[in-house]
Amino acid sequence: MARITVEAFATQMSGALGTRLVSLLLYGSAAREQGAGSGEQGGMNTLLIVDRADPALFAALAGPVRAWIAADHPPPLVLAEREWRDSADAFPIEYEDIRDGHRLLAGRDPWHGIRVQREHVRRQLEHELMGKLVHLRQAYAAEWNNGKRLSEVIAGTRAGFLTMLRAVLRLAGRPVPPTPEALVREAASVIGFSAEGLTEPAAYLDAVTRTAEYVNRMERNAP
Repeated sequence: MARITVEAFATQMSGALGTRLVSLLLYGSAAREQGAGSGEQGGMNTLLIVDRADPALFAALAGPVRAWIAADHPPPLVLAEREWRDSADAFPIEYEDIRDGHRLLAGRDPWHGIRVQREHVRRQLEHELMGKLVHLRQAYAAEWNNGKRLSEVIAGTRAGFLTMLRAVLRLAGRPVPPTPEALVREAASVIGFSAEGLTEPAAYLDAVTRTAEYVNRMERNAP
């Protein structure tokens, strides 16, 4: 696997885009945990905010992004600056999650004037949790006797579930621990599921079910 540090990637992106680059952020676990800049972690997530997203932009991005992907990292999310400023109501969970765990690699701080409303977060959280729960039950119905396949389903949905747990803790006014293990323990204590054995199908389904119920109660208890 080719190696490229986030600093080198940022330098290449800045050189390729010049003044078209508004902000380049590293976000997610690589930014939340120590060693984010080592270049040794796989799957480092980036967000690129630009003046506009047109064909010339993607031609300029081709070289740096090809090298980044060759290092086993996902391509950056790309938003035009106007889209970034107008979309906090559409992606409130993602905005808050990135805001709480990011590192500015190039350009300027994009958060000035960005406001995320609590009710927008709760509504998105309710919608996504119920969608996840319905699809999870569908997979369980089809694969209940196939332990390997259910393990794959859990692994494939775990990252999204952790994002939702962080959103729940923010809504509850609780601290959001930086590591997955501590996050699960804190969320379990607030929501009321077991923090142990979430790689097991029954325990994982129970955790998702109880989290959805907890968020639904938030709506009923809202002033």
